[in-house]
Amino acid sequence: MNMANKLISFSKKRDQLKYRGTSCRNCGRQLDLSDKFCPNCSQANSTKKLTLRDFFDEFFANIISYDSKLLKTLSALLWRPGKITKDYVNGKRVSYTNPFRFLLSLAIIYFLAISFNSDFSKLDEIVQDKDTPSFSSFFGDNGTLNLDLGDHEEQKELSNVIDSLKLSEEIQKISNQIKTKDSITLSHPTESFNAFADSTFGARISGKYKVISLLINKQGLKSYGTLLDKYSIEDTNENKIVFNSARSVNKFSKQPGSFLNDLISKLPFATFFFLPLFAIFIWLAYIRKKYTYTDHLIFSFHNQSLLFILLIISFLVDSVFKVDSGWIFISIFSIYLFRAMRIFYGQGTLKTIVKYLFLNTIFFILAGISGILLFTGSLITY
Repeated sequence: MNMANKLISFSKKRDQLKYRGTSCRNCGRQLDLSDKFCPNCSQANSTKKLTLRDFFDEFFANIISYDSKLLKTLSALLWRPGKITKDYVNGKRVSYTNPFRFLLSLAIIYFLAISFNSDFSKLDEIVQDKDTPSFSSFFGDNGTLNLDLGDHEEQKELSNVIDSLKLSEEIQKISNQIKTKDSITLSHPTESFNAFADSTFGARISGKYKVISLLINKQGLKSYGTLLDKYSIEDTNENKIVFNSARSVNKFSKQPGSFLNDLISKLPFATFFFLPLFAIFIWLAYIRKKYTYTDHLIFSFHNQSLLFILLIISFLVDSVFKVDSGWIFISIFSIYLFRAMRIFYGQGTLKTIVKYLFLNTIFFILAGISGILLFTGSLITY
């Protein structure tokens, strides 16, 4: 008798005939005394009061039962490419963990490990030690170079090049124009902001963004409510989005490390944004096959799970042995994916190669788009 059965056997007293009822205490369905479980909701047919021992027996039995499923799922994923998906879509599901839950767990584990192991906080310290430079800060009032390159000879040589090209006057002119424009905006922020009301969409958003950014950087604007009250700005969704964007970019420029940690924490959910879209392209590639869209989605979940398993192993190997093993595990996954496609869809080598290249191209395009959307969304809401 294995450990799981031993734990379950502790609570078998609750299943004895004398404790069975004639109706389910969970859903109310009528039961026979011969029913150990309700056929409607699967709850045990027992009227016995739950003891502390029963509670812990059930708790540990469920954990060990899940561990058994987990080990079987891992074994099938690692050693039988495509076979686990075939079993799952053909109805053999109790033996394996839920593919969606399994993938989500692996993604969270991997990205949490990356986040904890990466010292992004140092980026915040580096930025805080230095003021954010503006264009005009690179040059003196007369257009001469005001940038410390760390080498006197290199800085002198660059200054001579600028002088030889007669750029000093142009630089001074541009610098003065920027300072004058910023000064006017800060003197009349409300008028400057409202001046873009009738502009085209792109010009309006860009203009409002510049005004708000200047108020945040130069006058310490902190909240959207202050923008409305102090500067008499109209409360609209557009203005709120522009303010949040400007504030987020300003915060990102001062705390890039914190932003990256926040971004990484959202990556597991970004995975589930493009996988359902990716499954549509798998369905189109194998449209003549008998599989449904959901079957293709499960196939992509299983293969993506294997990718995260390999990435976690690679992360552990790199952390312990201080090597770069990522390319090895990516190569293993590339071979694995090809075999999984051949076994699950049962097509020849040539057709599988063509569809393999097509689907991988689509995958990277969708992953890139999802990454851009996630970065943009995180930047706006940071």
